Amino acid sequence: MEKYQLLDQVGAGAFGRVWKAFDKQSGEVVAVKMLKERFHSSWEECLKLEEIKSLQILKHPNIVLLKKVIRERDNSLFFVFEFMECNLLQLMRSRAKPFSENEIRHWCFQVFQGLHYMHGKGYFHRDLKPENLLVSRGMIKIGDMGSAKEINSSQPFTDYVTTRWYRAPEVILGSVNYSFKVDMWAMGAIMAELFMFKPLFPGRNSSDQMLKICSVLGSPTAASWRGGLALAGGLNYQFPQLPGVNLSLLMPSASGNAISLIKSLCSWDPSKRPSALEALTHPFFPFLLQH
Repeated sequence: MEKYQLLDQVGAGAFGRVWKAFDKQSGEVVAVKMLKERFHSSWEECLKLEEIKSLQILKHPNIVLLKKVIRERDNSLFFVFEFMECNLLQLMRSRAKPFSENEIRHWCFQVFQGLHYMHGKGYFHRDLKPENLLVSRGMIKIGDMGSAKEINSSQPFTDYVTTRWYRAPEVILGSVNYSFKVDMWAMGAIMAELFMFKPLFPGRNSSDQMLKICSVLGSPTAASWRGGLALAGGLNYQFPQLPGVNLSLLMPSASGNAISLIKSLCSWDPSKRPSALEALTHPFFPFLLQH
């Protein structure tokens, strides 16, 4: 790590800390992620970490670039990334007024492009949220691949993923064979938040999370999500019976096309959510498809 001068700490979490750093050799500013955990296994075992595996495969303008992995003599591990100015949550908090629909269209189109590439390469993110969408000079990139999994990796997926407010209902109900459609649900919640400047489903715990979802979407039925009723039945869980609200009332500045896309992304039934490519071809993005 001698070639890097650490400047400012720009993030921290259960995994460790992220620093803005200066590469003394190249003269460029980078981001250095310092993992809390020590890795006493072989270098080959370190390279099998899901975050490293995925980022070695995923090279796309809308996915943050991993430049280097460094292991020090004390077995500490460092990831060196391209530096991004801020994340989407910080950008929202720094603004006096909400984004325009054109700005939201600009951000979301880029994220869906990154997701289309990621899903096509056989990975899904599993922890999309505004903090993990990194922004610099008009570009937005998907970051923090620490929860990423191969779509075809051996199920069941038993670990709890996604920050609660962006967690798909099938995950809340303990599904062990959820799919990349959990990323699409999260994008629906994020897109709504960009219009509202507050979370769409701000649950305090898992049961309150489901209550918040039901209060917005209306409770699921056999017609809207038969599989969900079966999952709930297996847990002896009963959905609160609520009618839901018109999303246009929550997002009065959003166009009909924006509401239509958010509603489809936040479909109870994962099979009814669009893929990233289907989202990209939605009428919400008309002019962008001409290029």
